[in-house]
Amino acid sequence: MVNIRLTAEEMRYMALLQDLTGAIARDCIVDSENNRVIFLVRPGDAGKAIGRRGANINRLRRLLGKEIEVVEFADDLESLVKNLFAPARILSVRVAQRNGRKILYVTVDPSDKGRAIGKGGRKVSVARIVLKRYYDIDEIKIR
Repeated sequence: MVNIRLTAEEMRYMALLQDLTGAIARDCIVDSENNRVIFLVRPGDAGKAIGRRGANINRLRRLLGKEIEVVEFADDLESLVKNLFAPARILSVRVAQRNGRKILYVTVDPSDKGRAIGKGGRKVSVARIVLKRYYDIDEIKIR
């Protein structure tokens, strides 16, 4: 497993998520560039973190003044990629080394390509941050 250090701010956000929702956060990433916080929650806790009709996420968004992303954590790369790009159907995941860089090739169902990329590339951006942190992946290509 990767050795990750959390800042005091990230730990406060994780505690706030747990207090408000009851969901346990495994990790928290503050993306100041895009004014958002990405929570990786325990498997099975995403629904609890989001809340009925997104109520918990909306409350957190108002409290923090930032966009909130919630992803279920997974121990293996393929499951984590599927969680990051949900609800898009992932057909295959492959990692290749090119010029000393790790490139992740994600094959999605053609009808789900837009869902996988997300509005304005949002899903790919979140996936890039999370996968860089855990698997040192430099680039993501969606096919």
